[in-house]
Amino acid sequence: MEVSPEAEFRDFVAGRAHVLLRAAYALAGDRHAAEDLVQSALAKAFARWRRISDPEPYVRKMIYNEFVSSRRIQRRRPEIVVAQLPDRWDGARLESETVLRLRLREALLLLPPRQRAVLVLRYLEDLTLAETAEVLSCRAGTVASQTSRALLKLRELVPDLDWSASFAGGQR
Repeated sequence: MEVSPEAEFRDFVAGRAHVLLRAAYALAGDRHAAEDLVQSALAKAFARWRRISDPEPYVRKMIYNEFVSSRRIQRRRPEIVVAQLPDRWDGARLESETVLRLRLREALLLLPPRQRAVLVLRYLEDLTLAETAEVLSCRAGTVASQTSRALLKLRELVPDLDWSASFAGGQR
């Protein structure tokens, strides 16, 4: 018995939506924005479902492209700053590891979208240099340089994090 494309799509979403949402959240830094990215990508994928041979990389690429595009649009709009973040976090109330994670998350959100996408793909999604380049439609050398720049910036923003334990020194 042949499975209908609609049933195939439902099975894909049921089995992979949580992974796609996790990656989108790491990019966007906001659950609602992540859900919007995934929903938009899945809606577009459904319209092309019969022509997609390998859906997960296809949908993942759509998420990253949509994220980068949305950031370009946001950059053109003036940003209204409501409050400034403190220079140092109050570590007295929280465990130091939690504080560092929060600072790292904030630092990630300060990175340009392309650099953040590279780190998410390489370290959260555990893709190789070549796989990351394919998803982002660029050369492996570009991924390597973006990774290097992003990690350097993160080290500047969160100097008290033990980087040797966090990212294996960028040697992926």
